[in-house]
This record gives sequence, structure tokens and C-alpha cells, in this order.
Amino acid sequence: MSIKVDTSKIMVRSAYHSDWDGAMKLAWETFTRFDAPDYSQEGIVNFHKFVNDDMLRKMFVAGHYQLFVAKDGDRCVGMISLREKSHISLLFVDSDYHGNGVGSALIKYVSRYVKDEEGMERLTVNSSPYAVGFYHKRGFKDLGPETVADGIRFTPMELWLR
Repeated sequence: MSIKVDTSKIMVRSAYHSDWDGAMKLAWETFTRFDAPDYSQEGIVNFHKFVNDDMLRKMFVAGHYQLFVAKDGDRCVGMISLREKSHISLLFVDSDYHGNGVGSALIKYVSRYVKDEEGMERLTVNSSPYAVGFYHKRGFKDLGPETVADGIRFTPMELWLR
């Protein structure tokens, strides 16, 4: 059940090393509530391995895996990560904050980052079934039909940055 939030108090920024655990916990908790019902056991296990992968954490610490967070005070209420400079790897918003623009703010922040800092012209994502409508509302277009890989269901999408 989402709550009405004073979004002026939510700050989106690059994640600090200390944000990692909270962001991955948010990803896992949100995934299990909203995405897991659409996935096979194989997909759930593989997603759990991904968000708990020590190599992924090491890539983040080394600056090779970008993570951004939305914070309401000390609380991590949203997170988005990029791989290969412009591919959204994870995007999750605390269920209490759904419908308050946190996901849109994360997309907007990352779009600017990808364009200005990485010099890229488009964002891509492999959207879960749960998030397809969210991405479509933000201008993403399907690149192909829903696909399943390692038990993970997704629709490949792109957004051209202006």
C-alpha cells in the first residue's frame, strides 16, 4: 500500500559504498513481492544469486557497475543500476513509495547521467512483466517479444535520449 510522500525530501544520487546492502535488500524484497509471482523457481533462484553476487559488489566498488539511489532521509526508497554504461540492470522502488514519482525520478537522473557522463544516446532495459507498463509510460519501446533466459522473463526495451 503506497503512501503519499513529500517528494521534495527525496534525493536521487550516485550510491556510496555504504548504500550497497540497503539497495540490494530493497531489490530483493521488492522483487519477491511484485516480480517473483511471474517467475519460475529457477528465475527466483537466479535473481537471488544476482543481487547477492560478491563479484557484482566488487565491480560496483571498482566503479564498473553504476548504482544510484533515491533516499528519503536515511531510508533507501529506490534504486537503479547500470551495466555497460547504458543498460538498466535493476530498478526497484519501495512498495510504500509506489506511485509517487520515485521510479520516474530515477529514470530521469540516469537518463541525464548516461547522456552527459557516458556520452550515450539511448537507455536499454530488459523489463520484468510487472514493469512493462511503467517503462512504456516513460517512453520506452519494445525491441522484441517477451523472452525467458535462465528462468528470468523479460521484454527488451529502449529509450532514445533527447
